[in-house]
Order: sequence, then C-alpha cells, then structure tokens
Amino acid sequence: MGLSTSERKQRIRRRIRKVSTGTAERPRLSVFRSNKEIYAQVIDDKQGATLVSVSSKDKDLAKEKGTKIEIANLVGKAIAAKCKEAGIEKVAFDRGGNLYHGRVKSLADGAREAGLNF
Repeated sequence: MGLSTSERKQRIRRRIRKVSTGTAERPRLSVFRSNKEIYAQVIDDKQGATLVSVSSKDKDLAKEKGTKIEIANLVGKAIAAKCKEAGIEKVAFDRGGNLYHGRVKSLADGAREAGLNF
C-alpha cells in the first residue's frame, strides 16, 4: 500500500531540508501553500530566526483580486521587495514538499522578477 499524500509531502519536505539550510549570507525562502492562502518567509536557520515574511493574508495583498496563481506572483514580488529593504540579495528556495509548479512556481517567478537571486 502506498503513502498518503501528507506522508509523501512530509518525506519530500525532510529530504529538501537535509540539503537546503539558510545561513546569514544566503537565507532560506520557505513557501507554505494552504488550499486558500500562500505564505513565504525568509529564514536564517543558524540563528533560528525569521528575517522577513509575507502572506496573501497581509492587508495590502488581501485587497487584490485575481486567481490564486496571480496572488502568489504578487506575494513573490512582495517578499523580494522586503528582502531588498533588509539587504538580502540571494536566497535558497525551499518549496516545502510542494511540486515546483502552479502557485509555488508563480511565487518563485515573481520573486525572481523583482530581483531576488536563487
């Protein structure tokens, strides 16, 4: 019998985290996708601190209309803008066990368009 979807996602998440850790010079851009919202945070794993975070629930983004993919693109641009303010240029992308496609890909593309390197 196969794994459930959540068990499979947890395995993938653990496998990604073995390789991808955030440092002060290259923090980790972590993406969490729920059915309705999308969240992104930039984390320094050495200190165990979240440096920057953005979600589709933030006041300025919650007013936006569009598909979930379009909103994810705006979240990507917003996280990149906040990173620029904090002086962060490069990040390590952590898709959080999700497939790199759809909303996760849209968020990554938005962040790259706004000047974040990964």
